[in-house]
Amino acid sequence: MLAIKRMMKIGSGEYDVTIMQTPKYGETKGYAPVFRLTMEANNHQELISKVYRKFNVTDSIPADYEGRFIATGDIIMIDEGTFGISYYRLEFGGWKKINRVQVR
Repeated sequence: MLAIKRMMKIGSGEYDVTIMQTPKYGETKGYAPVFRLTMEANNHQELISKVYRKFNVTDSIPADYEGRFIATGDIIMIDEGTFGISYYRLEFGGWKKINRVQVR
């Protein structure tokens, strides 16, 4: 049923989200997953906004999160199962969709 709703763009859906960061801020290689969660949203833009707010406000960060605040260069991976995987990197102008090849 959820798959049908997503295909028809009806209501919100659950997305599997993985936050990926490099060991040190500012590096361009060595991305590794630091946290994985499931969130509900109507689309990718809404989802990215929710993830960014959740992990950049000290009071809303989960206790088991070991990464740093989401900053320029960090990547959010959105796994939609049979609908594929999308990657977004935070750049100076905002979030930009990128190819898997750019995640190393």
